[in-house]
Amino acid sequence: MKILFTCGGTAGHINPAVSLARMFQARNKGCEVLFVGAEGGMECKLVPKEGYRIETVKITNFKRSLHPKAIGHNVTTIWNVRRSRKRANAILDEFTPDLVVGTGGYASFPVVQAAAKRGIPTAVHESNVVPGLTTKTLAAVVDRVMVGFAESAAHYEQKEKVVVTGTPVRAEFFRYTRKEARAQLGVDDARPILLSFFGSLGAEVMNGYMEDFFRREQEHGYPYHHIHSVGTYYDAMQKRAPDDPAIDLRQYIYDMPLVMAAADLVLCRAGSSTMAELAAIAKPSVLVPSPNVVADHQTKNAEVFVQAGGAVMVKEADCTPESLWETISGLLDDEAARENMSRALRAMVGPDAAEQIYQTLLALLEEKRKTG
Repeated sequence: MKILFTCGGTAGHINPAVSLARMFQARNKGCEVLFVGAEGGMECKLVPKEGYRIETVKITNFKRSLHPKAIGHNVTTIWNVRRSRKRANAILDEFTPDLVVGTGGYASFPVVQAAAKRGIPTAVHESNVVPGLTTKTLAAVVDRVMVGFAESAAHYEQKEKVVVTGTPVRAEFFRYTRKEARAQLGVDDARPILLSFFGSLGAEVMNGYMEDFFRREQEHGYPYHHIHSVGTYYDAMQKRAPDDPAIDLRQYIYDMPLVMAAADLVLCRAGSSTMAELAAIAKPSVLVPSPNVVADHQTKNAEVFVQAGGAVMVKEADCTPESLWETISGLLDDEAARENMSRALRAMVGPDAAEQIYQTLLALLEEKRKTG
């Protein structure tokens, strides 16, 4: 069996594909996997670290603007799309996959489209509630559209193709209990743990609010442990943060499965990868969607959790130091409220997402075998 995964742009597109690649190879002896991404994308670094070969196509995005620079950019993108089709076909000729799966990102478009034209079984997975341009366009030609949320189905015209699977997360997120994780982090008292992060690069506005939060924690005698990932602003914040063991300031969180398992509450953005991880381990959260994403899709992701009762959403434009402190400290002081949020998340999460996708793809291959 040969499977080609095409993905890129964000961890929310890459991580599900890696999880599925591992599952297919663990269950199918001799299964070969190839990844295809965009030139210069983060997938070119992340995928090889996971032990997989990756090929690339030259592809760029479309800008939704009539500004002359944007128009020029879009003309270049159209040219790149044409060139990427030739490259995609060359990759398919060389690898001859039995199945092609796109999990998001612009690189998915030429590869999945070319595979569909050849009659190769094809599927796409969308982890956001609202599909991106790539997924929505490919939905017309693929055999299956797999989505992370039941609410997503309404956004597709081809509803007969849509399968609600959830979004896979790394197996490491199921490795630790809260007690085990706290012990590994050296937390030996009963104070709750707050985990806060705002993407790998951090967020200047939100980091400013966290500095105020540190001061309030100091004024209240450090009632909570606080692990905060700063991102690129680490050096500046480190100089201003209080010097107390209760505040664990990090540039990046490399052991996220461990840290998230230990946390009692998570303050973060609402990207698809993070949402899937929160849901998988039923972790209560306060979500501050990024205002700088296409179609405001993080707000729509967050709304699903809020409506289910598993999270609180605070829009960045509505944030103040006082409102964040009141919201977060209120939840950290209310164990029953947090348990209700966890219970709501457990109720909304179906069977293991990776297993659901695996079985969906196996069924597709069997269907194609019988009809082809």
